[in-house]
Amino acid sequence: MGRILSIDYGKKRTGIAVTDPMKIIATGLCTIETPKLMIFLKEYFIKEQVEEVIIGMPTNMDDSDTHATPLIRHFIKAFQKHVPSIPITEVDEQFTSKLASKAMIEMGMKKKQRQNKALVDEIAATMMLQEYLNKF
Repeated sequence: MGRILSIDYGKKRTGIAVTDPMKIIATGLCTIETPKLMIFLKEYFIKEQVEEVIIGMPTNMDDSDTHATPLIRHFIKAFQKHVPSIPITEVDEQFTSKLASKAMIEMGMKKKQRQNKALVDEIAATMMLQEYLNKF
């Protein structure tokens, strides 16, 4: 059984989360500098069996593209070229970073921890993946 990997893609850094092999629980994996993302993923796919990747697709409230949407579409094309054996699925990522920040407050994290953007990105990827899992 393969895992599902979640990507919260950003211009500077990208949050990554992954499921357990049974695809029950989403867990934050790491945050990586975006220019190093493809190298990281290829290495991860060698070590772990991943059967699907989901990526957050940002849209405005009216479902129009945001400034980040073209960057993510470009990454998806590169991913499909470099890793054609693993399907990549777009999911709605509206409000994931805000929800991640709110969750950090509810978990009792101190202000300094909540200002860690890398942690916010990893939690956002985890929340996006858990929501995806909950649909099944």
